[in-house]
Amino acid sequence: MATRSSGPVDASARRIFGLALPALVVLAAEPLYVLVDTAVLGHLGSVPLAALAVGGPVMTLVVWIGTVTAYGTTGRAARRFGYGDRTAAVAEGVQSSWLALGAGLLLAVAMQFAAGPLARTVAGPGSPEVADGAALWLRIAVIGAPGLLLAAAGNGWMRGVQDTRRPLWFVLGPNLLSALLCPLLVYPAGLGLAGSAIANAVAQTLSGLLFAGALVAERVPLAPRPRVIGRQLVLSRDLLIRGAAFQASFLSATTVAARFGVAAVGAHQIALQLWFFTALLLDALAIAAQALVGAALGAGDAASARLLGRRIAIYGGICGVGFAVLIGVGAGIVPAWFSDDPHVREQAMVAWPWFVGMQPLAGVVFALDGVLIGAGDVRFLRNLTVVSGFGVFLPAIWLTSALDLGLGGIWAGLTLFIVARLVGLLFRMRSGRWAVLGATR
Repeated sequence: MATRSSGPVDASARRIFGLALPALVVLAAEPLYVLVDTAVLGHLGSVPLAALAVGGPVMTLVVWIGTVTAYGTTGRAARRFGYGDRTAAVAEGVQSSWLALGAGLLLAVAMQFAAGPLARTVAGPGSPEVADGAALWLRIAVIGAPGLLLAAAGNGWMRGVQDTRRPLWFVLGPNLLSALLCPLLVYPAGLGLAGSAIANAVAQTLSGLLFAGALVAERVPLAPRPRVIGRQLVLSRDLLIRGAAFQASFLSATTVAARFGVAAVGAHQIALQLWFFTALLLDALAIAAQALVGAALGAGDAASARLLGRRIAIYGGICGVGFAVLIGVGAGIVPAWFSDDPHVREQAMVAWPWFVGMQPLAGVVFALDGVLIGAGDVRFLRNLTVVSGFGVFLPAIWLTSALDLGLGGIWAGLTLFIVARLVGLLFRMRSGRWAVLGATR
């Protein structure tokens, strides 16, 4: 397709962080709520914390589907926006929202039947009380799946047109409400795990309604177009496969951690949720990369796209170093926020050195992920993640189980996973084959 030249795209640090900082708040809102949830349930005892550790990664599958929806929509919308066609960019959001709503409703219904078997599989035969609690939490929390996926689609098209301010309020407000509801429902109302799940579902549903309202206000045709939805689904298959590889890896890690006992899986939940939190914070740069790189390539400006790639990778590494320092300083403090159990805190310290050490590498990896997603180079990302997950991470996890290496082995495997992805991404960026010009790829 022919490209339009609208002059060099702004690749300045001010522009990058102008998009990244509002996105940072949006990305932080959900994991901050999960951290509040973890802290609230952690003080009920080790069994509720372990139930959340089992149910949480399963619910994270829904979050990853939302991430696929958002990232796929951002790249397509950004290219059209860079090409000068904002209406077409928003139209991508309409169709991705229909796709998100359908997928969310399907997941909400299916999980009512699948929650029990999934929870028992992950928790193992020795922890029936943990499996029962996790299944209860999942069945309620997944009611928010349609809203969560609608919000993800909304984030996607708004990022594509470089509007990162409205999503800030559409996500932050409902999650703040939910963070207030969670302790009230868990403690004074006496609902325990169920109260936590209700608060989660309320936040997701309200957020989805706000994004749907913003789409209606754009005054574009809202009718579903099955051919476009089908094309979006096909175009998203590589991101879906990539997300499935992530989920298989992390679910396996939680399954192995559960074999080491309640304290170990509780500590793994604390460290893993903190890792997801820092990953999403670092992803703020990736969001800026998706919007700016997509717009640059849509406008036919390959030089700015390459410059953005280099700068965002450097900024990601710097931010990763900052997180490493903060996490290292908090080693003796942070785990106590989430559990009173000394055994859980002791196990958390086993994972902590690996958690700290991987941060600078992860900062570069997440930044370059955003560059390639914005460029539409998702097939390469799919292949790299599958090879790194199934060829590096999973073998390390199951070796840890076989040799009884504990949480240290699990988190060493996660570090190797990051290293393998970093090597692949650096080679891809150097090749230049990702920078394809045009309004579509």
